[in-house]
Amino acid sequence: MPQSLQPAAPLAQPTRPSASSGPGTRAARASAPAKQGQANASLAGLRTAHIRVSLADDRALARQGLRLLLADEQDIEVLTGTADEASLGSRVAAHRPDVLVLDLGLPSRSAITAISGLRERAPKTQIVVLSGEREPMFARRVLAAGALGFVARESADRDLPAAIRATARGARFVSPALGAGLEATRRSFAEDHLTAREIEVLRLIALGHTSAEVATALALSPRTVETHRARIHKKLGLTTRAEIVSYALRRRLLRA
Repeated sequence: MPQSLQPAAPLAQPTRPSASSGPGTRAARASAPAKQGQANASLAGLRTAHIRVSLADDRALARQGLRLLLADEQDIEVLTGTADEASLGSRVAAHRPDVLVLDLGLPSRSAITAISGLRERAPKTQIVVLSGEREPMFARRVLAAGALGFVARESADRDLPAAIRATARGARFVSPALGAGLEATRRSFAEDHLTAREIEVLRLIALGHTSAEVATALALSPRTVETHRARIHKKLGLTTRAEIVSYALRRRLLRA
């Protein structure tokens, strides 16, 4: 009997070079690891970018607490800490941190005045003030002196990292708990057409300081202080120190 016919094997097709195996593609594949390495290096650079921070607080335990608070923030590096206000200016000038966290518990009644001096010595260092004072007028004075951030101590764990990041990029930050009160205070003084400097001059006058003492405290010339006094009298219609004290008490200028 005849054997069953088996189908013939298909003829082998000539192989053609794949479009993906050309020299151009091989070069692209060879360059891929290099490009990936560059991308990884760029990502690593982004991960290691950080904000350099110095701490100023007269309590060692408080400074340690702030260090622990910021330790888990990958983009924040704590450089130094100091309790000595006398050496604070030189330390900031030497280390040039991006942000200085300044606790106004430092033992000096002129701590707010020192802010303007710090800004002069290290103009690229932004200042965040940490304070237990909740009075909006106090926060206003701090910001008028040159600080860019104000954080209530009770909300530091939530607000301080955000304040550091905001001020490092040049944005103002105030703890939300104080924001509404600060805005109300701003509007009340805006109605009286007083500038931040005039408010500070008025406060010091109400506290009993002479024009010379005000000039020294605010690093102004006595003539400039007299000009501010004249403008205050004209804007508010106040003629005596008793009237100035009464106004300052109504506006809660003397509480901080």
